[in-house]
Amino acid sequence: MTEAAVDALPARVRDAVRRRWPEARTGDLEPLHGGISSLTFSAVVSDGRGRERRVVVKVAPPGLAPVRNRDVLRQARVLKAVHGAAGVRVPAVLAEDDGAPPFFVMEFIDGEAYEPRWDVGPTPPAPAVVGARARAAARMLARLQAVDPATVELAGEPVLSPAEELDRWAQLYATAGDDLRGDERSLADALAARVPAAADGPAGRPAILHGDYRLGNMQFAGDRLAAIIDWEIWSLGDRRNDLAWLMVFTDPVQQRADRRDAANQAAFDAMPVASELLSEYLREAGPAALPPDLEWFQALCYYKLGATMSVLAKRNRRQAEPDPGLELAAATTPPMLARGLELVG
Repeated sequence: MTEAAVDALPARVRDAVRRRWPEARTGDLEPLHGGISSLTFSAVVSDGRGRERRVVVKVAPPGLAPVRNRDVLRQARVLKAVHGAAGVRVPAVLAEDDGAPPFFVMEFIDGEAYEPRWDVGPTPPAPAVVGARARAAARMLARLQAVDPATVELAGEPVLSPAEELDRWAQLYATAGDDLRGDERSLADALAARVPAAADGPAGRPAILHGDYRLGNMQFAGDRLAAIIDWEIWSLGDRRNDLAWLMVFTDPVQQRADRRDAANQAAFDAMPVASELLSEYLREAGPAALPPDLEWFQALCYYKLGATMSVLAKRNRRQAEPDPGLELAAATTPPMLARGLELVG
């Protein structure tokens, strides 16, 4: 952040919190590590009635237009829209500020975020916990997709078709260097030649999409799903996108870690297969929600994952100390794209 923005932020956060609790006192802002599209801090707030709570402050990067994934107030909007929906857990938005840079304050949800097929941690969840978490994520996705965007004041958002979704990620892939794109055009062309029609019935209604719906973007307390977090790329669109994304992360092919100890390997091996998560989703959503053409959407997810990680790998190579995990992701992209081609036929 610029020096002026750093100096002004604590007072701005204090004033925003006091608009909710006039006698509140806000502690020092402590950086939180995580996402790449915004700056994140935590602080302890006393509401003036003897109650203290930890909060999270998400700030748009100063000097850059707060648009797309940097539009933090848009993230606050979807959090407010789905907060309180039956069976859906997201952090509550507590305060907002549309100054420069904009930010919002939300409740801190304690828990663990761990992606079994990607992450390596010092205390990974036990195998039974991994399975329970994945099934809980599938059930909560069904409940999230049951929320009608029109009833939570999101009806004005544009709805992306599958073809527009493909084009969106093709444009991102085009910004990666040739050495990182590989044969992505083969998969892009195969997807473009077989774009599915909208599903019939409930499965065809536009849904609120998280955009990166996987266990690594959720906070778990044991095996309980405490909150869905990191809504930077949410949209309205075809619900098969989020369902396929969750299913793809049962076997992303692309890797971020080249070795695991026994406990992390056990967590890796415990991830349920995609068909099990689909069954869990349908038990919650009902058999009428069974979506056709899921293989196409899974292939699209592999393409989206390739685009995302290739761009991150491009940036990574500019760093003084590149992340070896991103280099491994780049190296394992070709077999992932080949898996997508197998799925799309």
